[in-house]
Amino acid sequence: MLQATPLTEGWILRHEGEALPAVVPGCVHTDLLAAGVIPDPLLGRNETEVAWVGRREWTYETDLAPVNGHEQTDLVLDGLDTAAEILLDGQLLGRTRNMHRSYRFDVTGMAGRLAVRFASAYAQAEAVRGKLGERPATYAEPFQYIRKMACSFGWDWGPTLVTAGIWRPVRLERWSTARIARVRPLVTVEQGLGVVELAVDVERARVEAPLTVEASVRGVRVRASVDGSQGVVRLEVPSPQLWWPRGYGEQPLYDVELMLLHEDRPLDVWRRRIGFRTVELDRSADEHGTGFCLVVNGERLFARGVNWIPDDVFPSRITRERYRERLRQAADAGVDLVRVWGGGIYESEDFYDACDELGLLVWQDFPFACAAYPEEQPLRGEVEAEARENVVRLMPHPSLVLWNGNNENLWGFRDWGWEARLAGDSWGEGYYLGVLPRVLAELDPTRPYTAGSPWSGSWEHHPNDPAHGTHHSWEVWNRLDYAEYRGEVPRFVAEFGWQAPPAYATLARALPGEELAADSPGVLHHQKADDGNGKLRRGLERHFTFPEGDFDRWHYLMQVNQARAVAAGVEHWRSHWPVCAGTVVWQLNDCWPVTSWAAVDGDGREKPLWHELRRLYADRLLTLQVREQGLVLAVVNQAAEEWAGAVRLRRMSVEGAVLGEADVDFRAGRRAVAEVPVPGALEPVGPKEFLVADADELRAVHFPSPDREIPYPRPEFDVTVMPGGVAVTARTLVRDLLLQADRLDPAARADRGLVTLLPGECVTIGVSGWKTPDPDGARSALYCLEPSR
Repeated sequence: MLQATPLTEGWILRHEGEALPAVVPGCVHTDLLAAGVIPDPLLGRNETEVAWVGRREWTYETDLAPVNGHEQTDLVLDGLDTAAEILLDGQLLGRTRNMHRSYRFDVTGMAGRLAVRFASAYAQAEAVRGKLGERPATYAEPFQYIRKMACSFGWDWGPTLVTAGIWRPVRLERWSTARIARVRPLVTVEQGLGVVELAVDVERARVEAPLTVEASVRGVRVRASVDGSQGVVRLEVPSPQLWWPRGYGEQPLYDVELMLLHEDRPLDVWRRRIGFRTVELDRSADEHGTGFCLVVNGERLFARGVNWIPDDVFPSRITRERYRERLRQAADAGVDLVRVWGGGIYESEDFYDACDELGLLVWQDFPFACAAYPEEQPLRGEVEAEARENVVRLMPHPSLVLWNGNNENLWGFRDWGWEARLAGDSWGEGYYLGVLPRVLAELDPTRPYTAGSPWSGSWEHHPNDPAHGTHHSWEVWNRLDYAEYRGEVPRFVAEFGWQAPPAYATLARALPGEELAADSPGVLHHQKADDGNGKLRRGLERHFTFPEGDFDRWHYLMQVNQARAVAAGVEHWRSHWPVCAGTVVWQLNDCWPVTSWAAVDGDGREKPLWHELRRLYADRLLTLQVREQGLVLAVVNQAAEEWAGAVRLRRMSVEGAVLGEADVDFRAGRRAVAEVPVPGALEPVGPKEFLVADADELRAVHFPSPDREIPYPRPEFDVTVMPGGVAVTARTLVRDLLLQADRLDPAARADRGLVTLLPGECVTIGVSGWKTPDPDGARSALYCLEPSR
């Protein structure tokens, strides 16, 4: 049998004539940090102090001991970041120039000093740029000239920390006769049968040896012969349990095993988990334009999504447990789709395993983002090679339901002045409309592909036309009030979002010794968006009086505004299902402590937006919406059962008086939306009134005026600390009450976010991780809206 030996011990990193201990997998930054050579680049403004690291050449070394007992020995490197030479005792084994690929070198009978020499990614990218010519991009860094995680060159939420290193595992594989080189699993459901077709490629050490493959799944076992270097095994599983996205059913997974045999002697084995399901993308034209609706096992879905970026600026630090924690946070927020964004990486198996188990659909971008990418060599060959490898690598995962060619590049070509600047030069269209769909048609015809996001489906329509295909809604954040989300009904909103700072404890840890202020040096350094704080201020001033010089109030109101903005979009678009078939919030997570669009900050703390997503993405949602005919209650029912009942509508004054009320019946079918007209007599008038809708322990509120015009009473409430939490009883209207648990203790977590209480109502907020509970501490960590000053 093939034997694999990890190469994790004895590595060093050469630096200034010294041999520093190195961790493999890892990267130069983490090794320098561990050795005390550099400060933590994620703290304070240290990022600028370590910029030199990305401009240097680096060498990793270890000893490779002689091995015997097999006909061939291969050195396998699952990931090198990025441009490297691999040498054994000075003999060149090969060169690499792609972070997204794995590499294999024959080292049979060889031993000695193994060295991996990394060139500066800057130097390599700039050399390719010099050869192929300048191409436009959103940022000045040369990320489109090298097949590397683009966001390591910085983004509008991330630091510029250009990495190098052996970022994925290294091992020696020893084998005889033959080994399994690749298994391409096509998993389908055909007339009640689960079909698994395994196309096997083998590498031979002995050409003449007769080989067979034997595969099994759920008690079904089939053998087939290998013809030359290829074989195909087809297994049919009667009546398999179907894999469903979370909220629609269970996620049964089946173990598949394929054994390579020579005269009944096992040579190698391949094992994966699969799930049986069908997936389609309905892009039919209708009276509204061109749709974009995922259909899983015949069930049409409103996708409740989030965008995913690399969870650490140094991806080698992301453990299986960390993936699980972050994706569990997504699932617990009601998310059923995660888009792996194109400026990052093809994630590790741990990511997709967790999505399989949690029922999270995966939309996978190919790694192209916000730039014109040259289509000439040496990049073109690398693009096709990485696509072929990663398509096959990820095919076993039932969670993977959509391939996407790029992020915003088709839009950029049309709208961002690229077309004129390119003057006919290649820019990536040949990848998105040629290479990638060709590779997928050959290797993975079981999943749909879209050429980009946004993309209208063809050049006949503007790439970001909201009526056709996917839409990115960024004009609102950049220039408008979030109320403008309600001005259109895109077919599928693949990106939109609003910023807020991270949790207080996250900022305090990231900026040690700094007196926090909205414009303090460290806070501004940890804000990477163009005019980010200016956009935050203008967005806030449309609704609130800006709290000059009051950091705590600024921090709280920014959290409120972020949650309100995302809610405005999601509620509106969900209420227009099935015309709109999904929202993918930008973004779930952060890679460091930063003011950003994330729902979970760089230390893993949930912002109020995360709690708001739990409400917005629940199967059942009440939302009050203004239509042409007046105010309506949209009863959104994503559940499998009909939802019927009565809603209590109350027109109220901010002083707490009930000015009118009625109970109104509603009925929403399964996976459907029902609209209930609000009686004219109950529509609130002016800034002193609002409407409350309550049904089945769900609530919607509608204030017709912006907060700065509402004469809120000074909030009064009682606070009681109890085992496991804090109870708050309102004596007045208390709007957007928030317990910032991390102000009680950095380890503390609250189980809910913003909540609005009517006079006399009580809420209990669960708190974990609070070591020394006390009422004064609880009250000091409670924030809510107050009368405008």
